[in-house]
Amino acid sequence: MNRVLLLGAGGFLGRHVRAVLAAHTDVRSPDRVACDLVRIDLPALIALLARERPDVVVAAAGRIVGSGYDFVRAHVLATAKLIEAMAEAVPAARLVRIGSAAEYGAVPYGLAVPEDHPCAPVSEYGLSHLTATRLAELAGAAGRVDTVVLRVFNPVGPGMPPGNVLGRVTALIRSAWAAGDDGISVGLHDTYRDFVDVRDVAAAVLAAARSASTADRVVNVGSGRAVALRDAVRLLAEVAEFSGGIRDGGFTADAGRSATVPWMCADTACAGRVLGWAPAYDLRESLTALWRADGAAPPVRPLAPLETG
Repeated sequence: MNRVLLLGAGGFLGRHVRAVLAAHTDVRSPDRVACDLVRIDLPALIALLARERPDVVVAAAGRIVGSGYDFVRAHVLATAKLIEAMAEAVPAARLVRIGSAAEYGAVPYGLAVPEDHPCAPVSEYGLSHLTATRLAELAGAAGRVDTVVLRVFNPVGPGMPPGNVLGRVTALIRSAWAAGDDGISVGLHDTYRDFVDVRDVAAAVLAAARSASTADRVVNVGSGRAVALRDAVRLLAEVAEFSGGIRDGGFTADAGRSATVPWMCADTACAGRVLGWAPAYDLRESLTALWRADGAAPPVRPLAPLETG
């Protein structure tokens, strides 16, 4: 692996992936003006790949909010276009695509879900990622492009987008500190999620870029541990030394979709076997990194004891 072309380097995951890859190889990361996978036409993408001649292409671009049409363009059409371009310009290169645990949909409570578990997404977002994954699997099986999809669970770390509940709570706590408020209000369903440190996700991308070709085209990237969302929020408040109340509040527009998947936890055995990868950070370390980078603020005054609604 001498050169990696990273698409989506400006996003939450992409920035961390670029930092890890840059320590090990030559990384080319065009901005969205130079290469927006949704807008760039196929001849221009072929020309870009022919010019850069990467050994590995990492597709970390995508959307987390939008309509079904937006998700299909960002995930399905972009993946189909990238596969076509790579097959034409750099057929020996590997494609590492960032997928999503939303591809699984609802799974049985208590199950650490393996990659061969039936997928039944409950959202347009999950369905679009699953369709893109299937395209990558077909291209790999046909020998057109060497493909690996990393099915990432719930990434946590600095730079989280505000649409993510932990990123939102970080912003709420920061605002409460600044205003001297005695608590925050946030809508929290009784759900369990597998939170994986964004630095671990970046390490998995590096491992996928370096690993030998494999018939395992889809690999889970998670912590292997399910945590109640309420407990994760309490832990974030503890890390932030925020003693104010955490009260039930309004839900975001996508909260209903999240509630239809009450449990999610990754089986990471395949990642260990195929990539030689395992998570290195626990949730407290992840939330500490998130708070120190995105939310740190001095206390304004003593607040009321922590309570939950």
